[in-house]
Amino acid sequence: MTKLKAYFTLDYYRLKRIGKILDQINALEATFQAMTDEELQAKTPEFRERLAQGASLDALLPEAYALVREVDRRVLGKFPYDVQVIGAIVLHEGNLAEMKTGEGKTLTATMPLYLNALSGQGAMLITTNDYLALRDADEMAPVYRFLGLTVAKGVPEDPKKKVSTTEKKAIYQSDIIYTTNSALGFDYLIDNLAPSLEKNTCGLFIMPLWTKRMLFCWILLRPL
Repeated sequence: MTKLKAYFTLDYYRLKRIGKILDQINALEATFQAMTDEELQAKTPEFRERLAQGASLDALLPEAYALVREVDRRVLGKFPYDVQVIGAIVLHEGNLAEMKTGEGKTLTATMPLYLNALSGQGAMLITTNDYLALRDADEMAPVYRFLGLTVAKGVPEDPKKKVSTTEKKAIYQSDIIYTTNSALGFDYLIDNLAPSLEKNTCGLFIMPLWTKRMLFCWILLRPL
């Protein structure tokens, strides 16, 4: 009876659809594993060219995720499990993915962050505290740099150090940014209070946030 009820739930059909995307990604594993480092790195400009010609991020997702999976393996020595790939698909689609402590949220995020950064609008990972933002940025940066993307930290490593306008602009012009909700909120407020574009620290937030940049939110919850 329990199994029968499952067929009438929305989650059943959602997971069935996502499972088909997962199958496409898994089918590409051997192809990307056989590539050289140079061939893997050449995929980023190829994907961007395809986007420029009209391809969508959704269309690139299977290949992009298979690519990042292989790079995760080579650079970090970690290969995302199917459940992590499912979480990455859910996040790209703008939905919430609930993952427990230890299930690999940090590694999961590499896939949707890379995919959305290909658009040139940038992608952000927003977490709850400075430690998580700094730690995850340091651990995952080698993956993004291997793939030709720039990565920055939206929170200073030394809280006492003042970040200059030039440094702040460089941060927000990066392909991928790891930051916190409080740091992002304050930067947004400061920019909107700036008397001129010259004194605008980020150079991106003078217009409404959602019109300027793809904002990829990832909330890392501390264990209860």
